[in-house]
Amino acid sequence: MSVLRPQDQLPGLNAATILLVGTDDALLQQLADSMLKEDCASMLKVHLAQSLPLPSNVNRPRIDLIVFVVNLHSKYSLQNVEESLHHVDATFFLGKVGFLATGAGQDNHCSIHRNTVLRLAYTYRSPLFFCDLEVEGFRATMAQRLVRMLQMCAGHVPGVSALNLLSLMRSSENPFLEDV
Repeated sequence: MSVLRPQDQLPGLNAATILLVGTDDALLQQLADSMLKEDCASMLKVHLAQSLPLPSNVNRPRIDLIVFVVNLHSKYSLQNVEESLHHVDATFFLGKVGFLATGAGQDNHCSIHRNTVLRLAYTYRSPLFFCDLEVEGFRATMAQRLVRMLQMCAGHVPGVSALNLLSLMRSSENPFLEDV
């Protein structure tokens, strides 16, 4: 079993790489395309994977940020993310992992309750974003946020590290999350 570690590769000079993991290829590709349209001082690389582990024979750059995408309309999507999490080294959870729940705009069609995803993010002490990726304007805004977060995780924002980012996001977290 191959475990993905943040220090598997040396960092690229002025390069930032994000790995989007999820079962909906079309939505992941649309999000990746939106991210690549963003103005970014770093050389932005977006990799897509349906699940982890990644094939071990692939030559890939260092991954600075992993975002697990859960479609709230698919229990398989949640199960896939939960299984993939076992292939991520614990040190990634020091600010280099995030969760993105999509499909929340159509609550009546959701097969996964929002609290389930909240608990997942809370368990892994990682940020959670809600965004309906099917809506172009929301997708563009999320792409912008992820690019900024990626730049911080890659160390391209002076004075801010992935751990700083994580602590900043924690301070705005719901204090009653333990009751979820």
